[in-house]
Amino acid sequence: MADTPLVLGAHVDQVDPIAEATARDAGLSQFFLGDPQGWKGPKIAYAGGAEALRADAEEAGIALYVHAPYVINVATTNNRIRIPSRKLLQQTMTAAAEIGAAGVIVHGGHVSADDDPEVGFENWFKAVDRTDFTVPLLIENTAGGANAMARHLDRIARVWESVQRADGAELVGFCLDTCHAHAGGEELIGLVDKVRAITGRIDLVHCNDSRDAAGSGADRHANLGQGQCDPEGLIAVVREAAAPVVIETPGDGHLADLAWLRERLT
Repeated sequence: MADTPLVLGAHVDQVDPIAEATARDAGLSQFFLGDPQGWKGPKIAYAGGAEALRADAEEAGIALYVHAPYVINVATTNNRIRIPSRKLLQQTMTAAAEIGAAGVIVHGGHVSADDDPEVGFENWFKAVDRTDFTVPLLIENTAGGANAMARHLDRIARVWESVQRADGAELVGFCLDTCHAHAGGEELIGLVDKVRAITGRIDLVHCNDSRDAAGSGADRHANLGQGQCDPEGLIAVVREAAAPVVIETPGDGHLADLAWLRERLT
C-alpha cells in the first residue's frame, strides 16, 4: 500500500455527515441532498445550513461527496427527462459547492433501445459544455442496460471523448464502482489500468460487493466479502486506484465492511 493511507468512508444520511464519519472512524462521507428518486431541488438538512456544514467539515477534516439523484439522465433523447436532468444536475452542483464538497457523483445514464448511442454521447458533451462547474463532476460506471452510456469500457471511452471537447472538461472525473463493473461484466483484476487508459484518472472508488453474478446487469450491493465479487479484485481496485473510497453497502454492516477493507489494506 502507498505511504499515504487511503481515505475511507461511507454513503450516509445527510442530516449530520460529520457525526456519521466520526462514528465510522472515517475521513469522508457521501450523501444525497434530497430525494434520490425525485426531481425536487437539493436541500441542506444539516443544522445551521450549508455554511455551517462547510465550516464544521473543514474543522473536522472530513471530506464531503454529494451523490446526484438517480433520476438524472443527461444522455437521453427524451426532452422531458434530459432538460430537467441538466437543471437538477446544475442545482446539485451549486449546492455541493456551497457545502464545500469534493465532488458530485452522477450516473452515466442511457438512451432507449432503438436510439443511436451516438446521440447519447453528444448529449453528454452538451450537458458538460453548458454546466457551470463549481465542483468536480465524477461520472460513475453503471451496472445494466443494453444502451447504457457507462456500463462497458468501449462506451465509457466514447463518453470520455465527447466530454473532452466541452468547456469545463478538466473538472470532469471518474468514479469507479466495483459492484457495477462486476454486474456489467467487467473483470475487476486489471480494471484500474483499463479505465485509466481511457480516462487518465480515477477520482473516487465505490467499493461494493455484488449480490448477483458477474454480467447479471443487476445493481444490488452486498456487504464486502458477502457477495459474488472476487475479494482479491475488490482489493486490487482499491489499491491500484489509490483514490478515496466510499462503501455503499447495507448500513448495518458499515463498520464490518470498513474493518474488512482496512485489514486487507495494511
